[in-house]
Amino acid sequence: MFERMADLAIRRSRWVLVVAALAVVLMGVVGAGAFGKLKGGGFDDPASPSTRAANVIADKFGGETNLVLLVRSPDGRIDTPAAEENGRGLVAELKKDERLSNVVSFWETNSPDLRSEDGREAMVLAHVKGDSTEQRESAIAILDTYSGSYKDVLTVRAGGSAAVGADLSNQVVEDLVLAEAIAIPLTLVLLLIVFGSVVAALLPLVIAVIAVIGSFAQLFLLGSVTDVADTATNLTTALGLGLGIDYALLMVSRFREQIAAGVSVDDAVRRTMHTAGRTVAFSAATVAAALAALMVFPQYFLRSFGFAGVGVVAVAALSTLFVMPALLKVLGHRVNGGRMPWAKVRRSGAQASLWGRLARTVMRRPVLTAVPVLAVLLLVASPLLNITFGTTDERVLPEDAESRQVSQVLREEFGGSEDSAVFITIDTSVAEAPLASYAGRLAALEGVERVETSAGTYSAGRPAATGPADSALGRPDAQRISVVSDLTPKSEAAESLVKQIRSVTPPPGTDPLVGGNDAVLVDAKESIADRLPLAVTLVVLSTFLLLFLFTGSVVQPLRALILNLISLGATLGVMTWIFQDGNLSSLLGFTAQPMELAMTVLMFCIGFGLSMDYEVFVTSRIKELHDQGEDNETAVVNGLGHTGRIVSAAAFLLAVSFFAFGTSELSFMQMFGLGSGLAILIDALAVRGVLVPAAMRLLGSSAWYAPGFLRTFHARYGLSEGGPQPASAPGSAAAARADTKESTMV
Repeated sequence: MFERMADLAIRRSRWVLVVAALAVVLMGVVGAGAFGKLKGGGFDDPASPSTRAANVIADKFGGETNLVLLVRSPDGRIDTPAAEENGRGLVAELKKDERLSNVVSFWETNSPDLRSEDGREAMVLAHVKGDSTEQRESAIAILDTYSGSYKDVLTVRAGGSAAVGADLSNQVVEDLVLAEAIAIPLTLVLLLIVFGSVVAALLPLVIAVIAVIGSFAQLFLLGSVTDVADTATNLTTALGLGLGIDYALLMVSRFREQIAAGVSVDDAVRRTMHTAGRTVAFSAATVAAALAALMVFPQYFLRSFGFAGVGVVAVAALSTLFVMPALLKVLGHRVNGGRMPWAKVRRSGAQASLWGRLARTVMRRPVLTAVPVLAVLLLVASPLLNITFGTTDERVLPEDAESRQVSQVLREEFGGSEDSAVFITIDTSVAEAPLASYAGRLAALEGVERVETSAGTYSAGRPAATGPADSALGRPDAQRISVVSDLTPKSEAAESLVKQIRSVTPPPGTDPLVGGNDAVLVDAKESIADRLPLAVTLVVLSTFLLLFLFTGSVVQPLRALILNLISLGATLGVMTWIFQDGNLSSLLGFTAQPMELAMTVLMFCIGFGLSMDYEVFVTSRIKELHDQGEDNETAVVNGLGHTGRIVSAAAFLLAVSFFAFGTSELSFMQMFGLGSGLAILIDALAVRGVLVPAAMRLLGSSAWYAPGFLRTFHARYGLSEGGPQPASAPGSAAAARADTKESTMV
């Protein structure tokens, strides 16, 4: 296969580039509409009780409250005649808005629960209609219309999940633009430093641009047939940019190495495809396998990252395997054009390189060098012992975001927020007496402020004054119950209350569904926990199989899995120390809170896949040398001597793509960017530089062990690094010695 791909690039290089250019234009046209196809949210399990409860409310009660307008009277109390007149006028306008339903206000109900403790602010509750995309677009338009000053008398600010979603969507786009504006120029500078040649430095960027454009095209296509989260744009662009550069870096480095050894251009292209091209294919397969595991989760936030991630990996790999060899053929020796002043060419053996010397030192004293590194990694992983999980809410936004400020006021100035209440739906008729008895039992639970039903409002287990629009909470065929507490939303106590509510004996013949933000968190934890073993199993099995097919050893995959889990544990430990425990919060500008559950799972899968990316980079060269007859220690030293600089350069370049998202105003995107970048650097430096050679030295010849029947299987079905050696170029050293020479620049 790789021979045919090389022949295509050599014989039809210009046609390949023309077809690729046309494909890029087509992908650009298609991808231009990607943002219109993406949706906000996606953190909920559609089959969970909380989601089903929300569906009942949407079908039979016009939807749950997802928009809270906080109305303030700057000059006095909110119940003055002037404030009331303008407040009623605002509510009348809102009720005429076809995008809204279930508009309820303080001025209609006179409920003290809808008025702040100081009497200067009041709530208007409403439901923004439509699916998540329609809600996002409607919320943005509604906020533009009603937020701010109303008739120079009232000040209106918006909160609730719809307003938070609108702020999140706007911030995602702004963060993406800023991150790419930082990553691309910085990457070009680093490539110039790495290659010391303008032409060679631009080649990886060509592949990266193709991968990014292709990622938007596939997001448009995916968004046309399934739900895709809008934050997927951040992952696909970072992953496309990083992997495109990684794969192209490997190809260009190997090609320049062959050219420097005096090999002809055609033979250099062939040798590059047989070695680096094969490595790229396997590397892409391992990354895709890790991301594909995200598809087992029901939340489309995670599932869409799985689809989109696999797609962008495929685009990056295919463009590298088809476009890059054609470019190399056309450029030939001009690949070194535009040499920078600091680029000096000298040849040296692999063992003399920094990474070769490091590998030899580690292999002489494997325990002495590996134990301190392991100790540090385990130490920084220790915060995982106290990790807690949450879901996305307004606290991920910057402090000056209006929707976040409104949520804070609701918690501090109002006696239990309707927006954060736990709600219960009963999708059948219920007599008043059993309903009242059920509400009384709910109201007696610790932490409950009041329970609102169509049979009345209850507090401390007893009937209380009529609540806001109690009569609207019941229908002949359904009931809605609102449980308002004074507990901190998404706290352990709030989660415990949800479980207690679900354990309360319901009215006879009913099956209540409990929903609300706290119930969503409880259900999300259970949903992800239920499917996590399957996802981990799929990742482990697919990775083991791919590495076995690549190496022919059952020990190498096990060694890789163990070391990758150690490096990922260290990464997640650092992220827990920062984002959950609040360290560096003043520097990064975020609010400490439990680790975002879905983003933690996503970061694990991406980190695992990218760790395997570098595993393949390093192991491929070691195995190639081992297959050529070198003993285990020499193969490791020479393999790391050849690939160490490539891997470290690729790691820094890929990390830049992710670290750029550390500038995000959204804390969970900061965690994603910093965590993914840190995972890459830990793996490329600590694991590949120290732990891999130490493990290989301790394992010795058993590192390549496989039972006899598996060796037979691998000989028939496995793929090995290598390929036909090119003939010696006239006047050059033999190609068989080409791999022992390389330029100082990668």
